[in-house]
Amino acid sequence: MITVYVPCDSAALAAGADEVVDALHKEATARGIAIDVERNSSRGMFWLEPLVEVQTAACRTAYGPVAFEDVPSLFEAGFMHGGKHALSLGLTHDMPYLAKQQRLTFARMGITRPLSLDDYSAHGGWAGLQNAVGMDGAEVVQTVLDSGLRGRGGAAFPAGIKWRTVRATSAAQKYVVCNADEGDSGTFSDRMTMEGDPYMLIEGMAITGVAVGATEGYIYIRSEYPHAIATMNTASNLAQAAGFLGDNVLNSGKPFHLHVRKAAGSYVCGEETAMLESLEGKRGIVRAKPPLPALEGLFGQPTVINNVITLASVPVIMAKGAAFYKDFGMGRSIGTLPFQITGNIKHGGLVERAFGLSLRELLYDFGGGSRSGRPIKAVQVGGPLGAYVPESQWDVPLDYEAYAALGLVVGHGGIVVHDDSANMAQLARYAMEFCALESCGKCTPCRIGSTRGMETIDRIATSANKEQQVHLLRDLCDTMLHGSLCAMGGMTPYPVLSALNHYPADFGLEKADVPAS
Repeated sequence: MITVYVPCDSAALAAGADEVVDALHKEATARGIAIDVERNSSRGMFWLEPLVEVQTAACRTAYGPVAFEDVPSLFEAGFMHGGKHALSLGLTHDMPYLAKQQRLTFARMGITRPLSLDDYSAHGGWAGLQNAVGMDGAEVVQTVLDSGLRGRGGAAFPAGIKWRTVRATSAAQKYVVCNADEGDSGTFSDRMTMEGDPYMLIEGMAITGVAVGATEGYIYIRSEYPHAIATMNTASNLAQAAGFLGDNVLNSGKPFHLHVRKAAGSYVCGEETAMLESLEGKRGIVRAKPPLPALEGLFGQPTVINNVITLASVPVIMAKGAAFYKDFGMGRSIGTLPFQITGNIKHGGLVERAFGLSLRELLYDFGGGSRSGRPIKAVQVGGPLGAYVPESQWDVPLDYEAYAALGLVVGHGGIVVHDDSANMAQLARYAMEFCALESCGKCTPCRIGSTRGMETIDRIATSANKEQQVHLLRDLCDTMLHGSLCAMGGMTPYPVLSALNHYPADFGLEKADVPAS
């Protein structure tokens, strides 16, 4: 029987994957051809969705983007055996976009069926957990420390230090919380992981629990991700039934239970302490620190909080060792990061590469330049609170320290591209407006400063005394940067100041007018 693969990822579904599957079945039936259509995870090449692959003698052969009306012509061309067609892409693994990547976390993406335990095991799944349950928890923590893994949620804090702190803290109950409230613009790696390789996240959380002595875990998933919520619920039930979760993980005598929770629909709940408040059934408001969540977190107990990609990186570290993982990256930025390219870009999608490549490589070697064909003007890296990166900085290595030295952030790896038709003053104003809408309201610099920021940017556009208004805007940004309780207000100045510094003409200024404060 001929096996055909069509992704069940949200992006593929939005592009019409289900309609393509229906058309494949109908056309095969009409022609008397037996086919088996498997719903796999997405490869992350979203401009080609729905991507249809067929298993041939050589390898999987790809076609895309396939619409339901293309299906009859695919059969006419003999796509079941790799026949040539206008939508032919050749052997999937030879496609340059994939061949140039270094996929560790996303190694199974596009290959396995998301909810198949057999597929996951056949492609290296559970090896890390098997190793972890046979080790002392302190040894597992040390392995993660030695690997150099840093938090992939944006702060880049060493994961092993959090784990060590929680393990060393005495408590009757400890927790592991996965922050899957992926709300940054241009980001989708968490969603892809939960929808496409859910057992990897489950394995990472189970390893964390075993390492620090936590017996309960929670996955806090963005409310706008219904497919991810459904997939994680089903996957956790299947994993428990198979003995990978529950009272006796892999017959080790160590318990770990997992719970899936739907997020509150607020951007600020992506901040770890607001997320904890929400998990406890309260309004999502940022907590003052100290105490740190590692000491007093969920329900006042020691809690490891990591994001999806951080926890999903743990299985490969435990399976292949810290030394293997440290071979990727540069400086203190160890391992790989799934960069997510969106916006005005020809080839939008996910690129997993080791730290150290440049933004220019991502934009052109992978992204293919702007979708509009116009010159790229600005690139926002690190979500809606990330700075706009001008072309003069596109060759800087994507590295936490290299970016921080320039006042930039790598963040969660989200990259949003704008061509030369973008108005940077309007985008700067949007950053303030976004902060005003999403602020939890607990601290004045964020709650009031964002509204005053919109007003000040409006006055820059209309005022005869622009220099005075620019001074006011810079002073306001300084107050927000240093006086806000969390990164919501503290990072809003990043896009505002970068737009002002690098694109003064869009504000009606001849130059950056006054020195940056």
